[in-house]
Amino acid sequence: MESTPVTPAAQNRCDRVDPAHPRPDGEDRYTISEVAAHTGLSAYTLRWYERIGLMPHVDRSHTGQRRFSNRDLDWLTFVGKLRLTGMPVAGMVRYAELVRQGEHTFEERQALLEQTRRDVIGRIAELQGTLAVLDYKIDFYAGVHRASERA
Repeated sequence: MESTPVTPAAQNRCDRVDPAHPRPDGEDRYTISEVAAHTGLSAYTLRWYERIGLMPHVDRSHTGQRRFSNRDLDWLTFVGKLRLTGMPVAGMVRYAELVRQGEHTFEERQALLEQTRRDVIGRIAELQGTLAVLDYKIDFYAGVHRASERA
């Protein structure tokens, strides 16, 4: 299998599931309240993400106000996906640290994501088993209901 060369732009962006941004690149300076409204995260959570090292350096205005970019929105989307996998915060912070360290961490990042993928597959299997039990019970109660209507 031939590997695709990684450009600096591709290395530093998160592939977007939803590529729509509120503003085009170059005009993408969002306040913390705008990012909170767009992402559904609270301003407190955004500040906490920055404090623990989960957010990369967020640009500031001359008055010290945070100014988020489309790239920051993409990162937050990716972090949201990691949260949905059940990855612990420490794992997400570790991944963020590896990203900041550069290309030489690709292998470690890949290993971290592969382990997370295995964990997700395990959780999906558990949920499928749970779904099968629920379907069985629903069918059982539907059968009891039909039998009582015939009686």
